Amino acid sequence: MTRSSHQAGACDILPRSLSDPFQKLNWDRYDVASDAGAGMRRRGFFGVLGGAAMWPLAVRAQQAPKPIVGFVSGRSLASDAHLVAAFQQGLGETGYVDGRNVMVEFRWADGQLDQLPTLVADLVKSNAAVIFAGAVDVKIRELNAAVSSVPVVFATGGDPVALGLGASYNRPGGNATAVTVLTDSLWPKRLDLVREMVTPATAIALLVNPDRQTTDAPPVQAAARRIGQNFLVLPARSEDDFDAAFATMVQRGVGVLLVADDAIFMNRREKLIALAARHKIPAMYGRSEYPAAGGLMSYGASTPDQYRQSGIYVGRVLKGDKPADLPFLQPTKFELVVNLKAAKGLGFETPAKLLGLADQVIE
Repeated sequence: MTRSSHQAGACDILPRSLSDPFQKLNWDRYDVASDAGAGMRRRGFFGVLGGAAMWPLAVRAQQAPKPIVGFVSGRSLASDAHLVAAFQQGLGETGYVDGRNVMVEFRWADGQLDQLPTLVADLVKSNAAVIFAGAVDVKIRELNAAVSSVPVVFATGGDPVALGLGASYNRPGGNATAVTVLTDSLWPKRLDLVREMVTPATAIALLVNPDRQTTDAPPVQAAARRIGQNFLVLPARSEDDFDAAFATMVQRGVGVLLVADDAIFMNRREKLIALAARHKIPAMYGRSEYPAAGGLMSYGASTPDQYRQSGIYVGRVLKGDKPADLPFLQPTKFELVVNLKAAKGLGFETPAKLLGLADQVIE
């Protein structure tokens, strides 16, 4: 059960409620394999083919081809079904409905981030009118250079200007725009919030994917020094590295774990949460999907709203807007989510002050 202590924050435009979005979508249609070949090109048509076969041939000949929207993600449908719903909602707000007047082609890397350039190249070959790319920060510079001929809307956790996506926030000036949740800049605040619940025993750890360009570590290190705590950065390029990272944390007496934003971590969040619970290490995350799955707490902007805003931007590009003229969108509000069950499992009582600050409390 969840409750909200006050209105949750979101990105620039507050999202409309996604009331049971999974009932509105045929999820088999979106589960497109990430492997090269025919499997990657499977496409569903919402059951309309049977009816289409009965249309007069002349009528069908007059139908304009539907524009193709490419959707590529470093994660998986299993991890991101709710984000697909949010993206479709935003697309719908601009008048586009997948399977009716636009076709969305999905490509999922499922955490195998080296596949991203191949998946994007396949979307370019499919004559996509515009490409949406989410959870691709590890390869974002490479992808931006590779799709210079196709408009792109990125969903990122970093600073779009620092990542080389455009010249400025107000007018990117290139063939790409972005919706960012700026998660990389929030780690000192997250550390302050988790310390409201627990005082680190010996050290603070930051789990990162070393292949992702990020500025997470320096501000966290500075914050740790200010409070007299040791600080260590633990690398994890894949799920196979999780166990070794937690073994190091136990050995070093880590009292607080901060989990950096990364497609691999988000895609395998259940395993990270289970390891943190097993080793009794309180962890702070950057996205609310983690406490929703049983993690302790998170602080950041709404990921579903980021994807909804991205869907709106994709629709605007289809209508003729140029990415060069679409400002990089950034969040104006952030939400703190606390999971009381996870706190009790770790042996902590949640302070009243922290509960008062929380936008959502999972009981």
